[in-house]
Amino acid sequence: MLTRRAVLGGMGGGALLGSLDATFALASAPTERRLIVVILRGALDGLAAVPPYSDPEYRRLRGSLALPENDGILDLDGRFGLHPALAPLHGLYRAGEMTALHAVATPYRSRSHFDGQDVLENGVTGARDLKDGWLNRALGLLGGERLGLAVGQSVPLILRGDVPVASWAPPEMPAADSDFLSRLSILYAGDAVLGPALQQGLQAQAMADGALGDVREGQGRMSGDRMYGRAPRPQPLSGTAQAVGRLVAVANGARVAVIELGGWDTHANQGVINGQLANRLRDLGEGLAALKPALGTAWRQTAIAVVTEFGRTVAVNGTNGTDHGTGAAAFLIGGAVTGGRVVARWPGLGPSHLYEGRDLAPTLDLRAVMKGLLIDHLGLPADGVERVVFPDSRNVQPLREALRA
Repeated sequence: MLTRRAVLGGMGGGALLGSLDATFALASAPTERRLIVVILRGALDGLAAVPPYSDPEYRRLRGSLALPENDGILDLDGRFGLHPALAPLHGLYRAGEMTALHAVATPYRSRSHFDGQDVLENGVTGARDLKDGWLNRALGLLGGERLGLAVGQSVPLILRGDVPVASWAPPEMPAADSDFLSRLSILYAGDAVLGPALQQGLQAQAMADGALGDVREGQGRMSGDRMYGRAPRPQPLSGTAQAVGRLVAVANGARVAVIELGGWDTHANQGVINGQLANRLRDLGEGLAALKPALGTAWRQTAIAVVTEFGRTVAVNGTNGTDHGTGAAAFLIGGAVTGGRVVARWPGLGPSHLYEGRDLAPTLDLRAVMKGLLIDHLGLPADGVERVVFPDSRNVQPLREALRA
């Protein structure tokens, strides 16, 4: 819903309200498939989220951060498990709607959050090599209008580029009531620029309200700059997920959305069964599960990719946390996903198998996962994905058969 800040900011900034209709003005979509990318900023500890409990080195190297063997590890395939805080994802896994991926990474091999996130989002091998994002370039191949939606306080690099996208976020201020908006409409009725912009914004909001129904947590506004994100979320992800699911599910909604979640940089007091990481995992699991009922029948045509910029160290540091690493874990979720399995060419945690003697060694290129999603799920041409979306990836074969026909 429009907030006073959004209205007044739009009046001062010129085109803000006029761009609100970008989220909801889709006339027709070239596909009924949906893709939602969830970026976990700060580097998720994949060895905590998806513990390789059968690896003989796991408990020795993890030390105080190793999950208790008989206290809640949710088994996946006899080799890997899920953190108990991710119980909602375990239910999706058993329903064949979640796949865990392990020892996965982008081509980036250093440990800077900013550079790592840049490579994750620009789709090439070097930080700052491109100014646009791979998902924006994919939207260009998909065709149609206003297919992309950034969910958060900004449009992240992954969605920036030549293809227009919308930005939408939960409010930080109370919604503007109808009396206030009516007075504002009268005030600007004679203004050739601001009057039409306000009316377009109000019309777009009416469409949004119809899509969201009673999900008050999903009330939102347009917003400005990029979030690299270590600040805590103002509300549970489940509330935002309900709104996003409904916005993506509607016939004239977006087909691609990006959600950003900060706070995964667990250098100190990471916790095991409980603590800061467990709290974030619980919020993540409940939020991702909330997308299913919100999407309704569109769930069958939806794939959700949960990714992070890199992993964390295998060993515990001196402050009961983990430092920046390399190999990570990721998830594919949705009714379009061939789930109920773990995809991992496991390198092992023995000293000779660790990357630079400290990190989980990556064996799966994240671009292979994304190429498979774009080709097999969204139906993009393979040559276009190679040339335009991931131009440095000729030797990276798409991960196939990850999605239902």
